[in-house]
Amino acid sequence: MSYFEIFVLGWNLNGFVFLVNLLLAFLTVKANDPISLHKQSEVLKELKEEFDILYPNRKYEVMISYILPFTAFFRTSFRFIEMSMFFKANQDTKMYDFMVYKYTEDINKQKR
Repeated sequence: MSYFEIFVLGWNLNGFVFLVNLLLAFLTVKANDPISLHKQSEVLKELKEEFDILYPNRKYEVMISYILPFTAFFRTSFRFIEMSMFFKANQDTKMYDFMVYKYTEDINKQKR
């Protein structure tokens, strides 16, 4: 394989996990009713604002990870593994619960 083929493979994998993320987001939104989505959105908005204060360059890191071959794929694959372990350890939880857990964990980690 040439370097170009390796880079194309890496970008294809990054694109694949981007589409999987979009599918997961659509399925999560579809599974909830609008009233609970609004309440969850308010809580997540507050956590996201606090998260953005503590990690101001996070959006640039994410954009760069999708540009570099394989980076987003490995980063997102690790997140999927972490998510599946969370759901196995905590029965009857939803994506919202994982997002709140992850935001609060990252916020508390930065504050320590």
